[in-house]
Amino acid sequence: MLEHVENLFDGMTDMMKKLKKASYEKNMTAFRKRNGHYFEEMTAYTEQAEDHEAAAKEIAAVFVKAVQDAFSVKGRMKSRMQADLNFFMIYYTFPALLLTGSEQADLIAKSICSLWGSTFKDSNIGYTTYEKLYSAFREKIFGIF
Repeated sequence: MLEHVENLFDGMTDMMKKLKKASYEKNMTAFRKRNGHYFEEMTAYTEQAEDHEAAAKEIAAVFVKAVQDAFSVKGRMKSRMQADLNFFMIYYTFPALLLTGSEQADLIAKSICSLWGSTFKDSNIGYTTYEKLYSAFREKIFGIF
């Protein structure tokens, strides 16, 4: 399940650089096209499960472990890398998951978010929809940068 899901973060640095409204929209479209199969796999697995909550927690465990294994060095995550991963989760991963339209997407996002926060130091992150993030941009996110 979710084989090589850490590949979601390919191109992370470029996608977060000089993030503006137009580039965010373009990046999200490319991100979903490139990685949509992961989100489809997550939602399909949870939808077909008898216990949706248990399935979402299982997805969260696989996802967080894959990220931890891919980005930790000797079992430790560098603080800069962790900050970058946190922002990428908020700006791309969670909104893309919610854009699937699956009834289970919110449950999966909550499960990943919860485990993410308890696994990674100083990573008590939240999530929101693509629409809310996109509307928060003026030319630049929240008018800063």
